[in-house]
Amino acid sequence: MRAMLLVNPKATTTNSRTRDVLIRALGAAVDLTVEETGYRGHAATLAATARAKGYDVVAVLGGDGTINETVNGLLNPVNGRPSRPAAPAPAAAGQVPAPTAAAGRPSLIVIPGGSANVFARGLGLPNDPVEATGAVLEALREGRHRTVGLGQALWNGESRYFTFCAGMGYDAEVIRAVEGLRGAGRKATPSRYVNTALRHYLLTDKRHPAMTLTGPGIPKAEGVFMAIVSNTSPWTYLGPRPVRPTPWASFETGLDLLGLQRLGPLALLPVIRQILTESDALPSGRHLVQLHDEQEFTLTASRPVAFELDGDYLGERESVTFRSTPDALQVLV
Repeated sequence: MRAMLLVNPKATTTNSRTRDVLIRALGAAVDLTVEETGYRGHAATLAATARAKGYDVVAVLGGDGTINETVNGLLNPVNGRPSRPAAPAPAAAGQVPAPTAAAGRPSLIVIPGGSANVFARGLGLPNDPVEATGAVLEALREGRHRTVGLGQALWNGESRYFTFCAGMGYDAEVIRAVEGLRGAGRKATPSRYVNTALRHYLLTDKRHPAMTLTGPGIPKAEGVFMAIVSNTSPWTYLGPRPVRPTPWASFETGLDLLGLQRLGPLALLPVIRQILTESDALPSGRHLVQLHDEQEFTLTASRPVAFELDGDYLGERESVTFRSTPDALQVLV
């Protein structure tokens, strides 16, 4: 089995010694090529190259942003044309045979190396990269895989897949602020997200909502301040604590949404309390807009609002359509 391992050398929770151990462990099981990412978008380019060259598996050691880039590189055609991978090579002595790739694409291996690792944890992998590698090697030996659905966001002729979440409004503004702090050399810790969210809340316009929700068979909802779109649950983590605004979301269903039509403290605090519990009950409140297992919907805004996918800030948008893509990706897990 030929595998390409994409390593983010700046991954939050790994160091060079840990990476060397993981590389040796994977290299003993597969014919491994290792590539380091060097800039934003590099993982997508490397993943697309791996698909075009007929690799059986693409493994990622990094955070959710690196995984998102890799997934988009695997799913999008190379140079605008569908790639035609070469036939899988026979397994060498002591190595596991190649899995059957979906739609000619390599299977994906995820090894968590970021601060939150939402996609990996949503798949049931340990949050520790060494333990996760052990679980992945077991899946390789047993030929065990899982096919998952993804979300897709479309705007202004562009599109991008997401593995676990998207957002428009306040949450994306917080991510933008944290990315600015990371650019200044500060780590993206759970406490930093919380402190940034609190500071930003004090400056947020709580009187003039910008967004409207529409979609096939969906009642129109106006006056939305903030919208969270989920492909699985939890939506994110605060350290060990799961955050579950859409507890019914899963990789096997369509997309879920939680929208807030009020941002005042009396409206927001009960919602925060509900989404931080372990309950499977939906958050409740007349000021909430909620969708479950939907195939498509659109958020439009009267002014540009912040937009994020899988915790990656993508600028401001006035209209984004969200679609569910069932059975999009095969993951060894």
